[in-house]
Amino acid sequence: NVSLFHEDGTNAFYNPEGELQLSETAYHFLAGILTHVRNFTAVSNPTVNSYKRLVPGYEAPVYVAWSPSNRSPLVRVPASRGLGTRLEVRSVDPSANPYLALAAILASGLDGVKNKLTPPASVEENIFEMNQEELDAHHITSLPGSLSEALQLLEDDAVVKAALGHHIFEKFVAAKHAEYDEYRLSVHEWELRRYMSLL
Repeated sequence: NVSLFHEDGTNAFYNPEGELQLSETAYHFLAGILTHVRNFTAVSNPTVNSYKRLVPGYEAPVYVAWSPSNRSPLVRVPASRGLGTRLEVRSVDPSANPYLALAAILASGLDGVKNKLTPPASVEENIFEMNQEELDAHHITSLPGSLSEALQLLEDDAVVKAALGHHIFEKFVAAKHAEYDEYRLSVHEWELRRYMSLL
């Protein structure tokens, strides 16, 4: 859950006169998250096993979309307003380093504020029930399907790279590439059961 506050203690995401009682800052911040979320997924979902949860068609928040009420999009705006106005980024994995994940999310949102990005329209339909044609019509993409794909996207995102800092970024990416290569070169129990039993 993410909020921004002014120095006087008021919530920068709240505007009682705005649509959904959200401020322009909230919409810009939301747009920044949606713009960068695929690219910071390696940080928020940092293990090989993370991507066995992020599978389209299941309950995990894999679809890049938002809604004020629907629970199927990746970013939800909980009903609370006033000081409690916030955005809920639902894709973050329990295995994530919370400091790195928060740095990536905040930098992404603030990039949206800085560049006055505009989010797409909210999605009120149940995305889990949409077919590919309906997803395309709503311009809904999915998070990367593997740690390897996520790392490629991370390496191309200057905003998230800067948020992590050069040293952490380089060490993180190198460690995660090594982890994925070790996984890729290992023979797993599933493969033995699946293929050796056919001999």
